[in-house]
Amino acid sequence: MLRHFATRLYPAVSLVARRSPTVGAVATSSCKLSTTPALSYDFILTEKRGEKQNVGLIQLNRPKALNALCDALMSEVGEALGEFDRDPEIAAVVITGNERAFAAGADIVEMQPLTAVDCYKNSKFQHWDCITRTSKPVIAAVNGFALGGGCEVAMSCDIIYAGEKAWFGQPEIALGTIPGGGGTQRLPRAIGKSKAMEMILTGDRVSAQDAERAGLVSKVLPVAEVVSEAVKLGEKIGTFSKVAVAMAKEAVNASNNLPLDQGIVYEKRLFYMSFATKDRQIGMDAFVEKKAAEFIDN
Repeated sequence: MLRHFATRLYPAVSLVARRSPTVGAVATSSCKLSTTPALSYDFILTEKRGEKQNVGLIQLNRPKALNALCDALMSEVGEALGEFDRDPEIAAVVITGNERAFAAGADIVEMQPLTAVDCYKNSKFQHWDCITRTSKPVIAAVNGFALGGGCEVAMSCDIIYAGEKAWFGQPEIALGTIPGGGGTQRLPRAIGKSKAMEMILTGDRVSAQDAERAGLVSKVLPVAEVVSEAVKLGEKIGTFSKVAVAMAKEAVNASNNLPLDQGIVYEKRLFYMSFATKDRQIGMDAFVEKKAAEFIDN
């Protein structure tokens, strides 16, 4: 894979405690770092989906805790993303939860004893940048609650598909704190300052339909179709050159960190570099010859 021209400056996605009128702060003391062998997970399920088995699926799997985002779970997400990112057959990755919750809260028992010094010394939540560091497209398939850290994890993904009963929010203010996993940075970029400020300062949630209208969500679907449609999207992306897809993703993500003029320069450099790939030649030759391109990811 082509190396980046510049270092990405994405904020790490962190864990934040939350409570809402209908969803309490989820708490359990059973979330421990796994001692099981590599690729054997305690808090997530993984598989390959799609007709060509080229879409990786990561399902958050702490249903009794509404998929509380503890350190161990996110460490496993990072491991699984790394495996899928290294797998040459995988074109995209889908992250999902269950119909009740994508991720509705944080493990309060895990977080409550922490001090500021603990967080600083241990670079708490630094490993949560695993999603933004993944070179392949990551699609969030959200059903149920995506609150606090759950909303931040979804926003860290490249595309969000939501079920018609999904809810998004940043209710950390009710616990005397603020979003710590990118909520104050990504939400305004997605939906604008005024609406983001309202959500963050009040802790109010927004429905999937309102989230789509605001630009936070790409598509709202029936609950039972969210994951399958996200997989289909991954399959469609997989019909194109993986090199070109990675470059396009890098260029779009750079727009969050660069002024417009610098972003355009960054884009042009990646565009120029695409002309060094065999897939660019294959794609243009196929267009001229009026046939389907068969990319070789090189």
